[in-house]
Amino acid sequence: MRQYFVYIMTNERYGTLYIGVTSDLVKRAYEHKNGFVEGFTEKYKLHRLVYYEQTENVTAAIEREKQLKTWKRQWKIELIDKFNPEWKDLYKKII
Repeated sequence: MRQYFVYIMTNERYGTLYIGVTSDLVKRAYEHKNGFVEGFTEKYKLHRLVYYEQTENVTAAIEREKQLKTWKRQWKIELIDKFNPEWKDLYKKII
């Protein structure tokens, strides 16, 4: 069964946030961490994985990504605070 992930990257605690969706979280986080993703995440050095959700349904993952992108910033911060209170980089946890 294929897995899909909605994830949030940041540069620091309470810093700039990026929300994405992928079918390979380890690979995608690695790409962000090493500057292989051009654009917004590289410009703001968003190399820290602080949140992710997993689902087996690609449509649900895409819808959740869209939903989170419409949320107020404070709601996103509260979501991360609940999931990862210290805003640690979760990359080592997922590899």
